[in-house]
Amino acid sequence: MLYKFKSKASGDVIMTGPHGDELLRLLGREPAAKGIVQPADLPRAITVLEAAMAAEGPASEDAQGRQRIGLRQRAWPLVQMMKRASAQNVEVVWGV
Repeated sequence: MLYKFKSKASGDVIMTGPHGDELLRLLGREPAAKGIVQPADLPRAITVLEAAMAAEGPASEDAQGRQRIGLRQRAWPLVQMMKRASAQNVEVVWGV
């Protein structure tokens, strides 16, 4: 499954199911095919994701010596979308 996060405040953010599931769980939500983050909930969602990004340690490498893509890189586009949506007082949706 792919998640396609949308907002009137920015372009779409697309991520794979496992990564989208992880971010939704961080926000205290059960992964679902459809959902919405209301404007009033965006500041808290931004704070939660930024805290998780900050808590993640330094980047690491996989078994082949390649740089591993961490939470920080996966969550950053969604956080930017949420910041823009919050500034414009619009929601962030997915699966609609």
